[in-house]
Amino acid sequence: MKADKETLRKIAHLARLEFDPDAEQKMLDSLNDILNWVDQLNQVDTSQVEPLTHMSEEVNIMREDEIKPPLPHDRGLLNAPKKDSDYFRVPKVME
Repeated sequence: MKADKETLRKIAHLARLEFDPDAEQKMLDSLNDILNWVDQLNQVDTSQVEPLTHMSEEVNIMREDEIKPPLPHDRGLLNAPKKDSDYFRVPKVME
């Protein structure tokens, strides 16, 4: 597979990328290098390779869930950057 300048422009538009015309050919060459590399990978016989689910044999050791009393309201507000009596103050996000 080989990408042309029109394909590059479509991908750049979809990815919201902008680059100057001088960099267009360099970007196109890089994209084609990547596509050639992927094509080489597709030619490798992987029929005898077991799928990999994890990169290592390490296992996360998680603690058991414990039911604990809730955090008291006043302690929850102790480190709040901004508060208004009993509530956290946060920036308005919707109008």
